[in-house]
Amino acid sequence: MAVLFRAYFASAYGGYVRKTKSGVPVNAIHGFVRYLTDAVRTYEPTHVAVCWDMSSKTFRTERYAAYKGNRPEAPDDLIPQFDLVKEVVEALDVPNIGVLGYEADDCIGTLARKYGGEMDVLILTGDHDLLQLVSERVKVVMLKKGFGNYAVYDREALLAEKQLTPPQVIDLKGLIGDSSDNYPGVKGIGEKTAIKLLSEYETIEGILANLDALSASVKKKIEADLDMLHLCRELATIYCEVPLTCEIDACRWAPDPERVGAKFEELEFRGLLKDIV
Repeated sequence: MAVLFRAYFASAYGGYVRKTKSGVPVNAIHGFVRYLTDAVRTYEPTHVAVCWDMSSKTFRTERYAAYKGNRPEAPDDLIPQFDLVKEVVEALDVPNIGVLGYEADDCIGTLARKYGGEMDVLILTGDHDLLQLVSERVKVVMLKKGFGNYAVYDREALLAEKQLTPPQVIDLKGLIGDSSDNYPGVKGIGEKTAIKLLSEYETIEGILANLDALSASVKKKIEADLDMLHLCRELATIYCEVPLTCEIDACRWAPDPERVGAKFEELEFRGLLKDIV
């Protein structure tokens, strides 16, 4: 979903929204396909799956009603593309995966954990929350501005750039919150202070075990927001045991040119067909 939204806003910022001759908006889908096919050409995966958010209501909104409550409604011309993009993914013979009550991130985490022990996994996203999933065989391919521009994060790159281990990505969000997801963290604790604390004490538990060693102001802030600290860490944690079904053989990347061609012809994506066949 992060990729679809990125594709929409990257192409609609000037006010023009690509539509078919019959008036169906397709700009987000067109951009999504370009992102997907460029990544496939670049990294040559043997298997591909796409995960989607299914609803704004998840187990996180049950825990914290304000979770993502600050996000505006999707633009009117993006809404019909939510279902249509899944038809395109299906035409590529790629599984659409989503489970009510969970976010796409949770489905991605579940698949990464399930298959990351037996094969290399690349997670294509624009969402930095997924950096917590980095492991020995799981890397995050972060979309940067423009097509074909990526930053690949393994453990070493994550530590070098952000001074964090994958589990510390979660603890950082517990401390500072996430404005885009609308949870606050510990009031008055910023990213610089949080990274310094995690560098010294490794985990939130380590920080709490050493409260008396902290400055009086930092100690006071943490003690005042202790419940929120734990809640925010919970909200930030990707759940990796979603009850989903996705057999690896169903994910093999082998699009049927005729099936893809028919769907692309319908959406007037003729120029993209060369990226598939």
